[in-house]
Amino acid sequence: MKHSMKLKKCICLLAALVLTVAGCGNEERKASVSYISEKYSIPSENQLIVYTSHKEEVYLPIIQEFEAVTGICVTVKAGGTTEMFGELKNASAEGKCDVMFGGGIESFEAAKEYFMPYATTEKEALDPDYLSEGDFWTPFTELPLVFVYNNKLLSEEDAPDSWTELFSEEWKGKVAFADLRSSGTSYTIISTYLQLADKTPERGLEDLVSVLDGKFLSTSGQVIPRISDGTFLVGVTLEETAKKKMAEGYDIAMIYPKDGTSAVPDGCAMVKNAPHSYNAGRFIDFIVARATQTYAVSEFKRRPVRTDMILPEEFGDIKRIDFDISESAENESRVFKLWDELIAGAEAP
Repeated sequence: MKHSMKLKKCICLLAALVLTVAGCGNEERKASVSYISEKYSIPSENQLIVYTSHKEEVYLPIIQEFEAVTGICVTVKAGGTTEMFGELKNASAEGKCDVMFGGGIESFEAAKEYFMPYATTEKEALDPDYLSEGDFWTPFTELPLVFVYNNKLLSEEDAPDSWTELFSEEWKGKVAFADLRSSGTSYTIISTYLQLADKTPERGLEDLVSVLDGKFLSTSGQVIPRISDGTFLVGVTLEETAKKKMAEGYDIAMIYPKDGTSAVPDGCAMVKNAPHSYNAGRFIDFIVARATQTYAVSEFKRRPVRTDMILPEEFGDIKRIDFDISESAENESRVFKLWDELIAGAEAP
């Protein structure tokens, strides 16, 4: 029985890997998909299709454990937040996705027309501040934004410690920031600034583009490496990312902004016309179960969304702003349009 389960899991993961990369039109890959489908036919009731913007280091162990516990074979399609949400409309219309996993809940709120309401069995244990009205999405982990700086080139006293200071002329051309079109975190950053500084999208985007001085990175994964190597001096990232990179030896230090910050959770939702909706519900229940949340805290350095868990002392105190998720969702298309207009002609270094 154990051997059979291990074999099934290996087949499942292999199928998921091949299906993930099969969309390039390569005939050899298509043949591989066909071969796997014929040789290892998996009943529909044992399948699940997940679109995710999480990095592999986050989604893979969770999905592997879900497969082991449930016997459900998960097919994964991964990409950036903007990319995956861009594919959501067609995926929903064509019934080719069950779950969207990853991306800030403001992105889920903006796209909730493509989701089916689902109230997780763990709902009573979740922070009510992060629940969706109508149960269109479920929070996964709480993700505070923090400032990071090159601690070899800057002292803590000289590094910016407030949003007002960060967006000032003093740091013009020295702030690492990823293209809004590739990074969900970048949208959360600008949305947080708009609400904290009480600025319109037009005024806030002008501030951002001014301090960037025509320089921005192609992906959020470049932010900390480019601060560490001195290309930029400061930036904003997720608390978990900063903690991991500090542990890996990057030349950075972290600051919790004194004027407050957002702690917007990432989310998970059942997609409309999901071909395996029952399994989608099981997956959503699984990611907010106590065991998975405990794992996310210890291994991913993420804050749980459950109220029945005690946060380890290694996590610092944060001053949370009253972040308006609906306002952020409403501004999304406007902010993206302004970004495209303001950076026209600029290139990522």
